[in-house]
Amino acid sequence: MKLLAIAALLLSSLPLHALEIQKVTENVYAVVGPLDQRSAENLANNATFGVVVTEDGVVLIDTGGSWLGAQALHASVREITDQPVKFVINSGGQDHRWIGNDYWQQQDAIVVASTVAVADQKDRGSIQMTGLSVLIGEKLAGTIPAYADIAFDTEYSFELGGVTFDITYAGQAHTPGDSFVWVPSASTVFTGDIVYTERILGIGNQSHSGTWIDVFAAMASLSPKHIVPGHGAPTNLAGATADTYEYLVQLRAQMRKFIDEGGDIIGSVNVEQGAFAYLENFEGLAKRNAQQVFSEMEWE
Repeated sequence: MKLLAIAALLLSSLPLHALEIQKVTENVYAVVGPLDQRSAENLANNATFGVVVTEDGVVLIDTGGSWLGAQALHASVREITDQPVKFVINSGGQDHRWIGNDYWQQQDAIVVASTVAVADQKDRGSIQMTGLSVLIGEKLAGTIPAYADIAFDTEYSFELGGVTFDITYAGQAHTPGDSFVWVPSASTVFTGDIVYTERILGIGNQSHSGTWIDVFAAMASLSPKHIVPGHGAPTNLAGATADTYEYLVQLRAQMRKFIDEGGDIIGSVNVEQGAFAYLENFEGLAKRNAQQVFSEMEWE
């Protein structure tokens, strides 16, 4: 209780302007965090979250990157509606997708995630907490890793207030357990880290660029009118394709040519990516992405 009191006190002194509410369509919203690194100012909420309001309550996609981050996200939800949050979906294993689970479970919300995402959360949770302690410091107060109440293998559907939610795990993307959430009545898909807009995506040791392309294609086969990405503003399929799918396809094509010509991992950072220099964080991530893709493709 003492930690929770400290957390509440810390939050009361923080501006909540780091989260921007954007209406996507009727009763569907994106809560858009900043595009830069996790920080004490953004409470590790440097991501985009989803809110769907139904007659019987709210479904929230992703949790916030800390206990305080979840509380700040809850404040944004309350700006949209007085309805309680009934379900929270973890779209994957990145910290801001799940590390706020404990906060939401204390609000009596049911947390849903793929079994692969839960395994990834358990595998990387300690490292993520250590990283957050450095990046957001005392603002990590009250944060306790907790896991989904409902875990599914490949597909899970439920209904709330007459609205159907279809969750699909189609394979490894940015993280091993990334899922997308389809709300057919709104022609809206919430992609988590399967889609990045406005900023360059990150390809890490936990990612696979090849299967990520396949997962994107599975999501795109729904022909959604609206896409709420894991980072950046809501978009349509053309926008998501330009900023995510085309980047992955072109980087892998360039890397295949580079490897076939005898290139090594040191030189891989010079593979051409300039067509995507318009994306935020390009300078910080493009070369790292190239090396990771080289490591993936060297023995393919």
